[in-house]
Amino acid sequence: MVLRAENLYKKYKARTVVNNVSVNVKQGEIVGLLGPNGAGKTTTFYMTVGLIKPNQGEIFLDDEKITDLPMYKRAQIGIGYLAQEASVFRTLTVEENILAVLEMTDMKKSARIEKMESLLEEFSLKHV
Repeated sequence: MVLRAENLYKKYKARTVVNNVSVNVKQGEIVGLLGPNGAGKTTTFYMTVGLIKPNQGEIFLDDEKITDLPMYKRAQIGIGYLAQEASVFRTLTVEENILAVLEMTDMKKSARIEKMESLLEEFSLKHV
């Protein structure tokens, strides 16, 4: 199995943060992205796992294009992301945190919302 990113490009307003980056990772291979702060390492990784969408470029798992797959669908086929620190979710509400986890399931949106509300009730978190 090969995870391949080709010619990834990401721009925020007038600032290009990733410019034509390509990466090939074989199953079992460990790869590091090296560079100074602001070089685009994290943005490249986020595009690969589906946290953000590239402006240009494609992402493949083997020969299947996954560029447009949402993060939860990528997780279902084995591409995941575990944050080094919890700060990724710090700005989300309790409801948003629960829904983010529930997006990893096959549940329809209405069922995810219903489950989230059930969990808030079960753990007495409605007021949080």
